[in-house]
Amino acid sequence: TPLMRLQDPDYTKVILVALPETTPVSEAAGLQDDLRRAQIEPWAWVVNRSLGRTGTVDPLLRLRIAGEAAQIARIRDGLARRMYLLPFCAEPPVGVPSLLELT
Repeated sequence: TPLMRLQDPDYTKVILVALPETTPVSEAAGLQDDLRRAQIEPWAWVVNRSLGRTGTVDPLLRLRIAGEAAQIARIRDGLARRMYLLPFCAEPPVGVPSLLELT
């Protein structure tokens, strides 16, 4: 059945994607709880569009980065078995070459 396929980690890898902000992380955590109740274990989390490595000195963005750091720690320290952090990109990565640059 489809549910059995989703429950089989050798067949399906569920990846949760969230922005490093309080509401998206909380919503993804709630989804993870629902998945676990259905005996579906998320394989990893992807934290998308992090500003942490931009090197900005703007005070407002530095405050935002501090908030992101708290959410990233929340994911890393209690929610995710695996976490991948993707940086903010001015242009979205489109195509295999651009996606490979993220690794």
